[in-house]
Amino acid sequence: MPTPADYLALAHTERDSLVLRRLVKCPYPFVRQALAVNPHTPPEALQELSRTRDSVWNDNRLLHLLADHPRSDLVVLRAVLEAVAARLDEGERPYAAVLALAGRFELDADEVRRLGTLRGASARLRHLLDRRLIVRIEAVSCGQG
Repeated sequence: MPTPADYLALAHTERDSLVLRRLVKCPYPFVRQALAVNPHTPPEALQELSRTRDSVWNDNRLLHLLADHPRSDLVVLRAVLEAVAARLDEGERPYAAVLALAGRFELDADEVRRLGTLRGASARLRHLLDRRLIVRIEAVSCGQG
């Protein structure tokens, strides 16, 4: 019988997308976070991870990792955006995920800017979000994005 440590090791090192997709069903938040760091985790699994819930801290960390994941495509990023918006609307503070989403060129700046208007967004988050989006606009105008 596999132990939680076995699942964690697989989530960190596995390359087979079928195995990685199966690991999404694992009940351990540390395994889901390891999947969100594994560069081989396929977008379908990342999207499914965006719908999982555990605790405020674990959920916010997972959303941040998903927003930063190199294989997060537009579908995954929109799923993360929706999850982050729901958390903010509930009064939670997934601020790291918000700022990571602001740096993703796949998303429209207005989509991300909307997060700053939700109930859980603090004045500091709105300020940092505006700064991140300005940097992004400058990068696009310089041909970097």
